[in-house]
Amino acid sequence: MPVAKDCRYAQTHEWFRVSGKTVTIGITKFAADELTDITYVSLPDVDKTVTAGQSFGEVESVKATSDLYSAVSGRVVEVNKRLADEPNLVNDDPQGEGWMVKVEATDLAPLEKLMDAAAYEKMLQG
Repeated sequence: MPVAKDCRYAQTHEWFRVSGKTVTIGITKFAADELTDITYVSLPDVDKTVTAGQSFGEVESVKATSDLYSAVSGRVVEVNKRLADEPNLVNDDPQGEGWMVKVEATDLAPLEKLMDAAAYEKMLQG
């Protein structure tokens, strides 16, 4: 699966897709493949605040538990409720149906420091 061109990427393998002031966050195909079978996703409630650089949740798999990090600060406006019953959506479609949260960002500037698709692909290639 190619890396989505309309996202920014963190070194911790989260992706960020911007629409207005809303930022959708999830993990990349690379991260989902590394974790193998995802069994549980712990996400914040709607209206909770996330802070740039801080963990906002966890992904558990048969292999490991990994923290999820936000590159922006803001208020959670939507959570992908399907992941509670279908955590495998993250493995099946990590940059589509397997998205995790939508955050109304207080400042989008931190996203400019993240990698674009080409830079992320280059990082994956070593």
